[in-house]
Amino acid sequence: MTDESTQDGDSLPRWYVIQCKGGESFRASEHLDNQGYEIFHPVLEVQKRRRGKLTWVAEPLFPHYLFIRLDRLASNWRPIRSTRGVLRLVSFGNEPVFVQDGLVETLRDRITTDASRDRANVYYRQGDIVEITDGPFRALQGVFESQKGEERAIVLLNLLQQTQRLEVPVEALRKHSS
Repeated sequence: MTDESTQDGDSLPRWYVIQCKGGESFRASEHLDNQGYEIFHPVLEVQKRRRGKLTWVAEPLFPHYLFIRLDRLASNWRPIRSTRGVLRLVSFGNEPVFVQDGLVETLRDRITTDASRDRANVYYRQGDIVEITDGPFRALQGVFESQKGEERAIVLLNLLQQTQRLEVPVEALRKHSS
C-alpha cells in the first residue's frame, strides 16, 4: 500500500462513534453541531407518563452514544474531546473506530419511517388489554378498541355480562401486565 492510497482512504469522511457522559447526548449533539460537525443522533419519540399524563418524549436510540462524520486528514479532531457532554471517541487502542456508511444510512431510513407512522397507535394498539387507572371504572380491565382524538380512547368492558363501549381519557389507561 502506497502513501497515496493511504491518503485517499484517510481523506474520505467516515462515521465515528462518540460516547457521551450520562444523560448528556443531547447536549453533546447540540454543541458539536454548533461547532460545525456533521452529527447523527438517532432519537425516537416515545410516549411516557409524566405527572399522570401521557406525553411524547424524545429518547436516544443508543443512550450515551452518537455518530460524528469526520475526515481523518481535514477535520479538526481536537475540540471534540473537550466539548460539553462528550466523554470520548470510541477507539481500539489509539485508533478511533469508524462505522460503515451503510449502517448509518439504514438507521436514518428506519428512524424516518418510524417517525412517519401515526403516533396515536404507538402506545396502545387495538386488542391490547388495558386497565383503567382513574374514575368510576378504576381497576377494571378492558380491551383497547381505538383512539378518539389525542386525549380520549374507546375501551371495551364486560359489564353485566355484556360488552360495553366506554370512552375514557387516554391518561386514565395503562397496559395490563400479565
